[in-house]
Amino acid sequence: MSEHTEQVAFMQWIRIAYPGIVAFAIPNGGLRNKVVAAKLKAEGVTPGVPDIFIADGRPGCFIEMKVKPNKCTDSQVEIMFKLDEAGYHTAVCYGWDEARQVADHYFKSR
Repeated sequence: MSEHTEQVAFMQWIRIAYPGIVAFAIPNGGLRNKVVAAKLKAEGVTPGVPDIFIADGRPGCFIEMKVKPNKCTDSQVEIMFKLDEAGYHTAVCYGWDEARQVADHYFKSR
């Protein structure tokens, strides 16, 4: 399965499993023309920001979705380290089921 398919499956699951929780994608990736890319950069789009954010009244949980054999880029590692330092929960998940396990653990740790 592709990263897109895994992320779609996770978002469908979390909306059913935790209705009322705010969870959204952060569309940092993808091909864009130079004008759109410049506008997004000026608006604050930042390389390395994880794919998904879950907000629940605590600092929140960021999930970077991957499929094997892909690994995090240097900018992703750097941003996730900074988010950890700021008190956010972060995880790199290989597939929607791993993301589900991270989300379940995160919610149970309240």
